[in-house]
Amino acid sequence: MPKQTDSTSATGMSGRRRQAARNDAVILEAARDVFLEDPKAPIAAVADRAGVGISALYRRYAGKEDLLRRLCHDGLRRFIAEAEAAAAEPDGWTALSRFLQRVVEADVHSLTVHLAGTFTPTDEMRQDAQRSGTLTAALIDRAHADGRLRPDAVVQDIGLILEGCAAVRVPDAGRTRELRRRYLALLLDGLASDGDPPLPGPAPQAGELSRRWRP
Repeated sequence: MPKQTDSTSATGMSGRRRQAARNDAVILEAARDVFLEDPKAPIAAVADRAGVGISALYRRYAGKEDLLRRLCHDGLRRFIAEAEAAAAEPDGWTALSRFLQRVVEADVHSLTVHLAGTFTPTDEMRQDAQRSGTLTAALIDRAHADGRLRPDAVVQDIGLILEGCAAVRVPDAGRTRELRRRYLALLLDGLASDGDPPLPGPAPQAGELSRRWRP
């Protein structure tokens, strides 16, 4: 029997890694669907939806909380990536608008809203959350500097706007995307500076929003 070469061995390992990555993607997609329907669903429901054995799921995730953390952290990383991409836009208002459109299109906030307080965040997640806030604040500052964003809009408003878009959901996924685009367009029109009277009530404060995410 011919001896296996290093390249064959490496190819085999690469194949196993690719298969593991595919399995992980299937599990995460199933987990997203399951927990959007019912945040209290057991982890066994994820294995059933993914079509894998429960042991295969536990080889990747220590438990439900570990899986929830992964889902939400992936969403947070996507948020950061979109904010970084928007920062390259030369126009401040365009940067903010396109950032919001891309985040809504990616449906980043649906799971965040559903799973708030159901897991303990890691230090890395806290650091990424701080970075996401810093990046969003920079986009707000640029839009203010351009004179296109109404002066009483604050960075905390952005999180609530995104949560509001995520709350728009109907059984048909395509129709959900259409309605979210429509809703966001209305909200962007409200954010634009056009001499409207001041917004009612005080702006949301960081402290009152962060309390909702504590388990």
